[in-house]
Order: sequence, then C-alpha cells, then structure tokens
Amino acid sequence: MITFDKVSKTFATRSGSVVALDDVSLEVAQGEIFGVIGRSGAGKSTLVRTVNMLESPDSGTITVDGMEMTALSAGDLRDARRRIGMVFQQFNLLNSRTVRGNVELALEVHGVAREERRRKAGEILDLVGLADRAGARIFELSGGQKQRVGIARALATNPSVLLSDEATSALDPETTASILELLRGLNRDLGLTILLITHEMDVVKTLCDSAALMENGRIVEQGRLDEVVLRDRSKLSAGLFPLGELPEERGTTIVEITFVGLASNEPVIARLARDHDLSISLLGAAIETIGGRQTGRTRLELDGGAAVNAKAVADLRSQGLAVSVVRGDA
Repeated sequence: MITFDKVSKTFATRSGSVVALDDVSLEVAQGEIFGVIGRSGAGKSTLVRTVNMLESPDSGTITVDGMEMTALSAGDLRDARRRIGMVFQQFNLLNSRTVRGNVELALEVHGVAREERRRKAGEILDLVGLADRAGARIFELSGGQKQRVGIARALATNPSVLLSDEATSALDPETTASILELLRGLNRDLGLTILLITHEMDVVKTLCDSAALMENGRIVEQGRLDEVVLRDRSKLSAGLFPLGELPEERGTTIVEITFVGLASNEPVIARLARDHDLSISLLGAAIETIGGRQTGRTRLELDGGAAVNAKAVADLRSQGLAVSVVRGDA
C-alpha cells in the first residue's frame, strides 16, 4: 500500500545542512496500522509528510496504492491527496467555523455541492462520536473532541490511507486511549491503512500491527510486532518490554525469555533450576498485549558456569522459547 524506496531529504539551515531522511526504505501493507517511533529530531515528521508530498524528497520514490507520488503532476497530485487523509498533532482547525464547517471544508476545497457536504459531514461526525456537537465552535471542545474533529475532517474525502502525525501527544492518557480505540475501529470497519508517527511506545504497543524505529533519519529496525518481540537484542523489542536497568556485573549470566500467548513461565523456570542444578534469580517480568496477543518477558540471572548456562539456554530454546543472552556466557 505504501512503499518508500531509498528516500532521502536534506534541509538547509543557518548552521548547515540537516539530513532528515537518509536512504529510507519502508513498506506498509494494505489494511495494517504501521507505527514509526523515534526520538525528537529522528526524521519521523518529515517521513510522514513525504507520503502526500507536503515535503518532496530529494531522491528515491514513494508509492501509495499503486501511484508513484514522486512522479505525479500538480493536477494528479491534487487528485491523489483526496485518497490520503492526515491528522495533525495541534489539530489545525479553524476557530471561525463550527465543527461541521471544519469537516465540510475538506469537501468544499474539492468542489462538492453544499447539500452533499452537509450530508457527508453529518455521517462522519456520527462515525467519530460527535454528531451532537456539529454546531459547536472549536473553542467549546475538549482536546479529545478537537482531535476527533481532525480525524473526521481527514475522513471526509473517503481516503484509503490515514496519516497521523503525533495525533495523541497533546492529550491526557484517558483521552489518548479513546482516540486509539477510535483509530483501531476505523481501521477495522473502513479498511483504512494507517501510518502513524509517535515517540510513545505505549501507542505502538496498543495500536500497531507493525512498527519501525528511526534514528538520525534512518530506519534501523522494522517488522511486524509479533515477530519483533522474538528478535534477539532488538531495540524495538526492548522498548516494548521495559524491564529496567541491569544489575552490576557479578560474574553471572543474564537471559531474557519471551513467552508468546502468555504461556506460564513458572514451570519452565522451576524445571530449569531442577534439571540443571541452577540457582536462578528473577530480575524482572512484564506482560503486554502485543499484536493482539498477550506476551510475557522474564529476565533471569543464572549462576552456573559457562557450560552449565549454555546447556540451560539450549534446553529453553529446544522448547521453542525465544531466549536472548543479555550478558555473560551461555
């Protein structure tokens, strides 16, 4: 549905050139919710703005639903943008218009007749839970309601793709949860492909099917979340399961076991200690819903020698468990 192929973008600033996108390749499948996560300045906003050519890349190609956006004429680009909705962090609503008027604006720009604009706006406001606020002014709304208006406006032209630029970062946790639930419902009910950027791992964890990690304008890791969690020494996986800092070095081996589908880890650990004559310390554990499945991760400290620890780790892997050696010999 959305493909980036070796996309680069550099901005000229007073202090010199800044590379925002550095040879980025990325693929978002049709109908999935794909999150791009990274720190401020990683290039996330530039990335999402190149999808609809609000920012034009210096090199590379971007294809959306079979259309090569980087090759379109001005007229064709206007038509293509009708199929790409965008939701902004700061809402970007017009205070001079009502809620309905803001939603109708997207249709007005494309020359849709007044009666049809009003009918369509009513349908969409009902979809996002704001039918009773159609005549309200923007200043009368809460932050969550404003973002729902922003989402409604983005849906006005029946897009196949929805872009979200930090859409929940200005909202409180409870409101964020309601917006994420709305986005998941739109993805499910309308078949929308959603590409969102965020600096919040909880957003990725709650909403996304796949994700990519950006650092300094580059994609350093990407994949489906149900695959990412099983990767050894994965930065994305570590972010999905924050187990805290490691203890100081004391000559032991530290491993992390990932249990997909919430398999019980207690019998596994007890048997491991018994069969290999090991003393095992539990350093941390977490259970999360990842990719719609409950998944657990446990951090253990093994006090055996290298050979004993290696046998224990091999034993765990023979059971089909994902085991990562975080520190020490095994």
